[in-house]
Amino acid sequence: MGAAAQAATRIAQDVRSRRVALKLGQQELAELSGTSIRFVRNLEHGKTTARMDKVLAVLEALGLDLRAEVRAAG
Repeated sequence: MGAAAQAATRIAQDVRSRRVALKLGQQELAELSGTSIRFVRNLEHGKTTARMDKVLAVLEALGLDLRAEVRAAG
């Protein structure tokens, strides 16, 4: 799995876990974030070409942050 796919998978897992923990449906999250249910569904399935502004809107609605980290050497 490439780096983009790995990152998308991690984001997808975090978004879904947080949405479920907050007891929100995908439609509710879409409404809260100003996106569509289709976008939320695709994001939760690890789509690698998701628009950054929409990803950030979903994360904001869930109280999540996006950050970059320096990879460990190796």
